[in-house]
Amino acid sequence: MYLRIQKRLKKFLDHQQGDALCDGLKGIEKESLRVTPEGNIAQSPHPTGLGSALTNPYITTDYSEALLEFITPPFSKTTDTLNFMEAVHSYTYQHLGNEMLWGTSMPCIVDGDMSIPIANYGSSNIGQMKHIYRIGLWHRYGRSMQAIAGIHFNYSLPEKFWPIYQSLEQDTRPRQDFISQSYMDMARNLHRYGWLILYLFGASPAICKSFVKGQEHDDFEEFDAGTLYKPYCTSLRMSDIGYKNDSQSNINISYNSLDKYVARLIAATQTPFAEYEAFGVKDANGQYQQLNTNILQIENEYYSNVRPKQITRSGESPSQALKKRGIRYVELRSVDLNPFDPAGINEQQLHFLEAFMIFCLLADSPSLSSEDKACVDKNLTLVASAGRQPGLKLRRNGDSISLKDWGLEICQEMTLLCETLDADDKTKPYSNSLAAQIAKLNDVELTPSAKILKAMKEQELPFFKFAMKQVKKHHTFFNQHSINNEQQQCFEKARQQSIDEQREIESSDTIEFDEFLERYLAQTKNV
Repeated sequence: MYLRIQKRLKKFLDHQQGDALCDGLKGIEKESLRVTPEGNIAQSPHPTGLGSALTNPYITTDYSEALLEFITPPFSKTTDTLNFMEAVHSYTYQHLGNEMLWGTSMPCIVDGDMSIPIANYGSSNIGQMKHIYRIGLWHRYGRSMQAIAGIHFNYSLPEKFWPIYQSLEQDTRPRQDFISQSYMDMARNLHRYGWLILYLFGASPAICKSFVKGQEHDDFEEFDAGTLYKPYCTSLRMSDIGYKNDSQSNINISYNSLDKYVARLIAATQTPFAEYEAFGVKDANGQYQQLNTNILQIENEYYSNVRPKQITRSGESPSQALKKRGIRYVELRSVDLNPFDPAGINEQQLHFLEAFMIFCLLADSPSLSSEDKACVDKNLTLVASAGRQPGLKLRRNGDSISLKDWGLEICQEMTLLCETLDADDKTKPYSNSLAAQIAKLNDVELTPSAKILKAMKEQELPFFKFAMKQVKKHHTFFNQHSINNEQQQCFEKARQQSIDEQREIESSDTIEFDEFLERYLAQTKNV
């Protein structure tokens, strides 16, 4: 099953090209709720000191006005990526007053859907579209699901890698076609083996009862009067109570090629869905309730733990960007916030994620049929809800295999790759990170989800009090974590430029919103 990756690695090493695998670009997108000192979701508007959420490249909002999203540029060095993420946290805390950043993926005190304010982006056409899109998400799935926070890891191989890899593969396609197909190969394997990320890094085994108030939750155990949990759960965020969407279950997005991926994604944005048609686009007062009545309002509505990405230009849809310029990087979206790390993620974890994504690109990656994809999805859901269950079996090629055996098998096949990535670094960060993950497979108590439940039990803390304790530690860390003048100036400049840019966008709109939306949605018909 893994013969191809070892052959490919051997070719690189035989040709003394092992360094071509090193220094790929790594970026992080991290969401965090702003909360009051009491732990409630903040009802205040996006802090003016953070600039415009519409145009700031480093600090924006996701679904909610209270759900901050921090974005690093792509860096070749892992330390630079993490340092930037920590710096943007410290800068943000300069402008939060008495508010704090929630440090777990699952929110806590949720006083009904209306306690989660929908993000605003100003009066421009694009700003209105982003706001109405979120109103549509509310009507389709509720607001609570949208308050869940996560980390997205963005990765691309270094440019020097591609001509060498294509030559060693004796592939004669145009370079960008080869790159795009290679990234689709990676994406399929990230689906196949993505359950391993949930086991190793899942960090959301418990929730406040307020999150599921009014819903049945018979499959949970009660920790105390305010907390529910699953004893073997790794990631409730990635489970059935997290990001799920029944209307998307029949989309059948294909990851076998970029053309098929884009075609099916576009089809979903153009296919009406009866329940959304019954709801309508506007209410009786002419106020927008959603962008359209299709299965997906826009491509971003498709929830997936993996997305092939291309940087979009002004007014361009993601599908247009992918069709015109191919895949530039791959986004892994299944990483929980780790409450034991101030930035929600650590350097050791980043080293493993990078190596894992390279492994997924170089390993055998046969096409996924719809039946294969259904099996892959079941493995992911099972590990999310019961990944630490002793002797847990997963499905692979029609047979069952224990999670532990499969995980160790994958890690074993990553050994040479991690040694190659370590190059001349005497600290061996990749090999040491791999060893730490192997230790988790051999001892489930080392996983973040197990550590969280252990801390809650030993300290007799419900989920809310445990999370608040970590939040306060992070608050202290970032208030004491000084950022240098260059970083401070970078964020100040981005803040002012974002405000100026939003004003310019708002003043330059020349058409009414209805026409703007019609033109934007019409793009996909021509892709």
